[in-house]
Amino acid sequence: MLATLIPLFDNQMNVLAYSIFAQRENLLARPNLLGTGSLDMATRVLGLEIVNNMGLDSVSEDRTVFIEVNEISIFMDLENECRVDHSKVVLLGNSSIKPTEQYVKRIAALKKSGFSFAIKGLIYTQFDEYKPILDLTDYILLNHKRINIAVARSYFSKHYPALKLVAVNVNTREEYEALADKDAYYLYEGEFFRVPISTGGKELAPLKVNYIELLNVVNAPDFDLTKAADTISRDTALVISMLKLVNKLSRNSEITSVRHAAAMLGQKELKKWINTAVTKELCADRPNEITRLSLLRAKFAENLAPVFEKAGLSSELFLTGLFSVLDIILEKPMEEALTLVNVSQQIQKALLKHEGELATVLDFMTAYENASFQEVSRQLLLKDIDDDVIYDAYIKSLIWYKELFAS
Repeated sequence: MLATLIPLFDNQMNVLAYSIFAQRENLLARPNLLGTGSLDMATRVLGLEIVNNMGLDSVSEDRTVFIEVNEISIFMDLENECRVDHSKVVLLGNSSIKPTEQYVKRIAALKKSGFSFAIKGLIYTQFDEYKPILDLTDYILLNHKRINIAVARSYFSKHYPALKLVAVNVNTREEYEALADKDAYYLYEGEFFRVPISTGGKELAPLKVNYIELLNVVNAPDFDLTKAADTISRDTALVISMLKLVNKLSRNSEITSVRHAAAMLGQKELKKWINTAVTKELCADRPNEITRLSLLRAKFAENLAPVFEKAGLSSELFLTGLFSVLDIILEKPMEEALTLVNVSQQIQKALLKHEGELATVLDFMTAYENASFQEVSRQLLLKDIDDDVIYDAYIKSLIWYKELFAS
């Protein structure tokens, strides 16, 4: 199985929901599934299986989750098969679900059970035809590039005043800001939140300068534990976070100082913790999803290291994933941002030129998180890697992220 989470933002860059994109089989490895063979899997609701197995908290931090259904799976016993709060689940259908009495009754029954319903793939000429379904629909996903939002809002507010509009394919920050300023949609989906910074460059706040200094201390070859501890001591939040970690690892030890705590962790664990903790702090004034993206990429890349026969580069891959959005975190072009941190030439080459061993995993991760499953499947087929190994690596990164923020 392949699965990834796509965030949905409001007008204030807050994530209100996640959409689960999933694929059961490698369609390139099993070409029979590209045709009518795909119906063999049409009764499976993969997103629901994932949510049931992991729980909403691990998957979407207890936010609303959009799960795709089709014209066949919508008739499954979803009411009993869904083991999470139905009010947190939006069943997402498409134009294959026709506005017939059979489908209308089924959607009404699902709504009565507590589910919300969404639909995508409709064009404006179908809106009147789909009235029986739209009357029951909570969200409609619209390609903002193909629709006049002023006309659409006037139409929907008149005929379906409770319907929430979701803009998809919002792929630049400029597009998002223009739409958000007009309060055009209820939710926004697209790459806009992680588009690389290419121009400008803001001056770093003093606190961020301290964090960058700490990153450079621990990423230097054979770094000095004492110097790292003294830099940590300047920030109360980091001190508290480190002491919590040490207490988890050694509950019976009496910690006498920050230097003592650093020594107890040792170089390897201290380096990994600082890179993670400092990135969280650097992201404090950025959208929450940037923190999540940076940390998930770091752990996902580390988990993929043995899969791509790069186990010896797991630490480098962790940092590559972690710093893959450094330009967004520091609001500087990547080339300028990387001059501020002490990372290897190999990592710089991957982030700036997408070349080298690390770039192979980085580019794969980007395709995966975009739900570009045809490209992902192509790479897995060429490398003879099983889908489930990738899925397991991704799920483990979600679990790690959840535990990272657990009290």
